[in-house]
Amino acid sequence: MKIKFIKFIIFFIIFFVLSIFFVSLNKDPLYSTKDLEGEKIQDISLNHFSKNEIISNQDLKKNKFTLINFWASWCAPCRLEHPYLVKLNKEDNLKILGVNFKDKKQNAIKFLNDFGNPYDYLAKDTTGKQSVNFGIYGIPESILINKDLIIVKKFIGPLTYNDYIKIRGAVKNE
Repeated sequence: MKIKFIKFIIFFIIFFVLSIFFVSLNKDPLYSTKDLEGEKIQDISLNHFSKNEIISNQDLKKNKFTLINFWASWCAPCRLEHPYLVKLNKEDNLKILGVNFKDKKQNAIKFLNDFGNPYDYLAKDTTGKQSVNFGIYGIPESILINKDLIIVKKFIGPLTYNDYIKIRGAVKNE
C-alpha cells in the first residue's frame, strides 16, 4: 500500500511539472499590452509630487488627452525619451502627467531643472505600488488616455521618434 502511494505521488509530481512546462510553452514570452488598449482606467489616485493633494480621475477628465509617463532621475532610458516629452508638452490637445517612480525628491527636481519640466501634473510613487495599478512593471512606460479615461495606447520603454509621431497624430485627429 505504501509503495502504491509513493508511485502515485511521483506520478503526480511528474505530471504537474510537465503540465507547467507545456502551459509555459504556449504563453507569449513578450510583455504584451494589446489587451489594455480600449480599456478604461479606474480610480486614479496619485499623490502630488510637492503638494498635499491627490491627482484623480476628475483632473484628467478635463483634458482631451493625457499622456501618463512613469519616470525616474536614475533611469537612463528616461533621459533618452525626455526631449520627446518636452516637444509633446507643446501640443494643444495633450496634457502630460509625470509619475516619479521610486526616486528621491531632490534628484527628481534636479533632473527636471537640468532637462526641462514637460509635465502639466507631477505625481510621486515612492514605493512603486501605485504604478502597478496601471500595469507598470518597469520604467519608462507611458499610457495615452482620452478624456473618458480610455487607454488609446501604451508604450513600453522609452518613447521614440516614431512614438512621438503616433502620439501627435492621435491628439491632432481629435
